[in-house]
Amino acid sequence: MTAIAPLAQPRPVVEKAPASPVLDVVVPVYNEERDLGPCVERLHAHLAAAFPYPFRITVADNASTDRTLVVAKDLVAQYDEVEVVHLDQKGRGRALRTVWSASDAPVLAYMDVDLSTDLAALLPLVAPLISGHSDLAIGSRLSRTSRVVRGAKREIISRCYNVLLRGTLWTRFSDAQCGFKAIRRDVAQRLLPLVEDTGWFFDTELLVLAERSGLRIHEVPVDWVDDPDSRVDVVATAVADLKGVARVGKALATGALPVAQLRQEFGREPLGETAEGTADETAGVAPGMTAQIVRFAAIGIVSTLAFLLLYSLFRTAMPAQVSNLLALVITAVGNTAANRRLTFGIRGRRHAGRSQVEGLVVFGLGLVLTSGSLALLDVLAPGASHAAELVTLVVANLVATLLRFVAYRAWVFHPRRQSA
Repeated sequence: MTAIAPLAQPRPVVEKAPASPVLDVVVPVYNEERDLGPCVERLHAHLAAAFPYPFRITVADNASTDRTLVVAKDLVAQYDEVEVVHLDQKGRGRALRTVWSASDAPVLAYMDVDLSTDLAALLPLVAPLISGHSDLAIGSRLSRTSRVVRGAKREIISRCYNVLLRGTLWTRFSDAQCGFKAIRRDVAQRLLPLVEDTGWFFDTELLVLAERSGLRIHEVPVDWVDDPDSRVDVVATAVADLKGVARVGKALATGALPVAQLRQEFGREPLGETAEGTADETAGVAPGMTAQIVRFAAIGIVSTLAFLLLYSLFRTAMPAQVSNLLALVITAVGNTAANRRLTFGIRGRRHAGRSQVEGLVVFGLGLVLTSGSLALLDVLAPGASHAAELVTLVVANLVATLLRFVAYRAWVFHPRRQSA
């Protein structure tokens, strides 16, 4: 008798739980109904083809008043890896803080909706964070190997802003404002509560805090093409950034930011010390009076040329007084830093912040002289030409330069004050 084999039992269907994303890319948007769809489609295609781990794309809608949120919801229905978060208030910084704080991905990133940055740099950006080699990563348009296509105006403004940061907050990263950054989630959870800005200065504040906390910032040269339809208000952003620099500088100087505590939590050496525990200061040797005058004059010439260039650049879009103020502040920072090191032979970071503040006070005299001269010119010769404005500013700057040298030598960089 032949045995009858039992019928094969059907295998149970096991649904795989979606894998947790390794990378969460945030795209902050405000009234971007036209560009959002192509951006997310292109970004999703790139990640699906080139990124070897699970990922998520989160659209952060900053209180858009057009159909941006509708477009975002359509993308969520189309792609499993796309989510949308709606905020009732504007602000890129606010959007990033909200999404990053709630994300479960170990690596968090963001990029601008215009995708000005070549996506080929995305994997090199996040790879050091995934491996644990670095804590933050930024795309840099100012690297020697970067290929950037943009107008002279935005190029100069970008470089001047980063010079301003180096002179006032002593930063070492090269490009604070490129919309292409990433951070490890554990680092973000510790730093984000300390970042106050909710707008465009958010990036800079986060980077300064991270650098002062001893964290490793990885820089990736990027290829970048300017978006001609950019809606960024250059004047409003510049003013907000200057206020942010002043606020963060004050917080660092007064100890309001717990930098020492952060360095201890992250296992970094105390601020101002090397690995051997010695103070990171190098005493400089002050040049003689003649050498000081020569070096001061050379720096003054460079500063004046930079001031005139910036003034002419800003004057194309701003009133004379506003252009004068912005150009003066930017050149003031570079002038003070250069004179501190080259003219008066002071090295290291000791009293550097105080010197910058006092240098701005001295340059306030220059602002009074130059602004007063412009006002006087407007009274004596209404509607004067741009050339007449420049001549007036050159004369006023020469007088201010003489007074500035005296103030530098007798007050700001006096040897007894620096050694105190």
